Amino acid sequence: MNVPLISVIIPVYNQEKWIGRCLRSLINQSMIRDNYELIVINDGSSDRTNYALDLFSDEIELITNEKNKGLPAALNMGIKTSRANHIVRVDADDYVNENFLFLLHEFLLQNTYMDAVACDYLLIDDEENIIDRKHCIKYPIGCGIMFKSSQLLEVGLYDEEFKLYEERDLRHRFEEKYKIHRLELPLYRYRRHENNITNDIESHVKHTQKLKDKHGI
Repeated sequence: MNVPLISVIIPVYNQEKWIGRCLRSLINQSMIRDNYELIVINDGSSDRTNYALDLFSDEIELITNEKNKGLPAALNMGIKTSRANHIVRVDADDYVNENFLFLLHEFLLQNTYMDAVACDYLLIDDEENIIDRKHCIKYPIGCGIMFKSSQLLEVGLYDEEFKLYEERDLRHRFEEKYKIHRLELPLYRYRRHENNITNDIESHVKHTQKLKDKHGI
């Protein structure tokens, strides 16, 4: 069996509306398909996500949780299943440019002193209209960052206590030892809509305090 260069980790929870768009963008990459694997973690979805994923059964490696374990737990399951030296997270309601995987991977190959690389992203609405272009270092998100799997494992993966801001916690620990560089191309499409988890104010307050308690930030 061919060992992939990249593992794409796609957590999904009740995203029947968007997961097809996400997966199509990842299947139709300019990189040779055998060079990357798509690991989807269906984290206890109760809608028709299962049906949507069945349509892509030949293209994905599927992990199914009968009950919802939370985003960081789902991500860790995907990372531990990975067979590649490089890992990148793509969320189920987002999608990517056709050159997303090739350019991020090539950037790291040509700059061997670099640890990880993030790309800029376009903020879009539900109709895929572009709202804004975002600088990935000034306005960081948890997706669109290509890591070396060995370094992710070294820093301890995602803290499963963080049901929100799990990416901030991981990033803080990662950047204590390593650096995330910027690829100045908007290769990622980050969807803003009313169901974004970050719209939950109560959870925002709780997990902001957890970050302060853990890291003093």
